[in-house]
Amino acid sequence: MLPSTMHAIRLHAFGGPEQLAYEEVPVPEPGPGDVLVRVHAACLNPPDWYARTGFTAIPAELRPVLPLPYTPGSDVSGVVVAVGGGVTEWQAGDEVFGLVRFPALGDGGRGYAEYTTSPAGHLARKPAGIDHLQAAAVPMAGLTAYQFLFEHIGLRPGRTVLVNGAAGGVGHFAVQLAKAHGARVVAVASGRHEEFLRSLGADRFIDYTTTEVETAVADVDHVVDTVGGPDGHRFLSVVKRGGTVSPVFLGDYDPDRAAALGITLRGGQVRSDGAGMAALAALIDAGRLRPAIDSVFPLAEAGQAHARAAQGHIQGKIVLKVV
Repeated sequence: MLPSTMHAIRLHAFGGPEQLAYEEVPVPEPGPGDVLVRVHAACLNPPDWYARTGFTAIPAELRPVLPLPYTPGSDVSGVVVAVGGGVTEWQAGDEVFGLVRFPALGDGGRGYAEYTTSPAGHLARKPAGIDHLQAAAVPMAGLTAYQFLFEHIGLRPGRTVLVNGAAGGVGHFAVQLAKAHGARVVAVASGRHEEFLRSLGADRFIDYTTTEVETAVADVDHVVDTVGGPDGHRFLSVVKRGGTVSPVFLGDYDPDRAAALGITLRGGQVRSDGAGMAALAALIDAGRLRPAIDSVFPLAEAGQAHARAAQGHIQGKIVLKVV
């Protein structure tokens, strides 16, 4: 029998990590087409701390309105414990993982909790060879890399892909996915990540703290920039005509200059996708993709996990252990 209450992290006011409160709340019920998941692990993502601060990092005219109280978290790994009406693909006991209800906000993932509901189609079967902590590290970052490379860019074998911010969540998946697809990969990160990125298959490593990328690289087919910011346009000089630059975060990419150089800016908003999660799971099971974990915190210490994220220089993902 399921409990009537659970622990969850809730946000009652915008601000710093201290605003993330560990509280007892009712266990949600799955609606039609939903499943109820006993969450074993959840994962931190940039939208979580954007939401916590009231989206102050986003221009005022683009800021979404977030109703409070709010439970963050879209990346979960756990076990199905109940199903709603019309659900036939899952049953109690199935181990699943996925990016839940993203990019919805008010009715978002609610993954920082002991139980959460998810549309059945947003989940895939958890890879057998990894645990829930590792599985929770995959969804948003892995799907972002997957959708950028194969949907927005249309990566083909033999192309050269430069990944900026290669050691982070999206970056370390982009390196592996591009390599697994037969691309040549140039990884850009600080020097402390070189061994890690070469172990993931990077063909060339550039330490941005000692080398200006735009002076060291040329004739790249595709750039995946996971960093963004005011200097994003510097990558235009390393891309060949007909190539692409794909910004994962907001930045200045000088679209007029890009057009004049014959370079296309390609990207989009990551979205929940059970089929994409299944494709990532198959690569993990085949040993061609592995999630990296920077650090693990108990659910009750979500505030400390957010403080770690604010320090930057993350290698892989920050995960919350729920069970």
